[in-house]
Amino acid sequence: MQLTPTELSHAITIATNLSQTAGAIIKDSLVLGQKREWKADHTPVTLVDKQINQLVIDTIHREFPTHSILAEEGSDLSRSREFVWVCDPIDGTFPFMHGIPVSTFTLALCVGGEPVLGIIHDPFMARLYLAAKGQGTTMNGHPIAPSKAQSIKDTTIGVVFWQDNMDIFTPLLSQLTSHGGKIINLVSVAYMDALVAAGELSAVVYPGLSAHDSAAAKIIVEGAGGIFTSLTGEIDRYDQPVHGHLACANKHIYTEIKSYLS
Repeated sequence: MQLTPTELSHAITIATNLSQTAGAIIKDSLVLGQKREWKADHTPVTLVDKQINQLVIDTIHREFPTHSILAEEGSDLSRSREFVWVCDPIDGTFPFMHGIPVSTFTLALCVGGEPVLGIIHDPFMARLYLAAKGQGTTMNGHPIAPSKAQSIKDTTIGVVFWQDNMDIFTPLLSQLTSHGGKIINLVSVAYMDALVAAGELSAVVYPGLSAHDSAAAKIIVEGAGGIFTSLTGEIDRYDQPVHGHLACANKHIYTEIKSYLS
């Protein structure tokens, strides 16, 4: 099944409105000393994460009663498995809970596992990245495009790594830096993916397995003209666990970084 142009237009309107509301909540809630809990996977969650997550579920249930929802802080997959909204209410809870303004709201609509609509909203800089199937990618309504760099030399690469995957990423970081790449980790992977689409970063390397960290970014990066694949070469569905992702500005950057991953 596919969305009609009218259905896609309605989905864009609802998603945009949701992202604006969620962004306002995130921005207005940024304080020092944010109360948080620790989940079983040792990642934090705040009351704001939960509030926005519930807002998304309630809105999708009302506007698209047959669609399912896969979200970081609570899902409803009891409805259609063909149409699934994928959401991270706050991508970058770590900086958010410490009062650091580097977090985004992400939302995607997947049809048959493929994103057909994606939004990444950075409320602190008022940047709303939007992509829809066949419509390219915009930031605040203006088309954007990735870097045309021919190599990683003197470009900035976003790499997300944790203590438990340093054995994998230490050799990669060494390769990237020895070939002139500059490494940055902003914790919010969606924030960095959006910067690939906008031409600021040349690539993002991300090992996470959660679809909510990749679904919106895939269509946003590809819609801008970049390359977005799994880290391992598998063809992922974005309404279920994925195999990390590699977001690159162009084929030159992609080919180079893939050679360092092999």
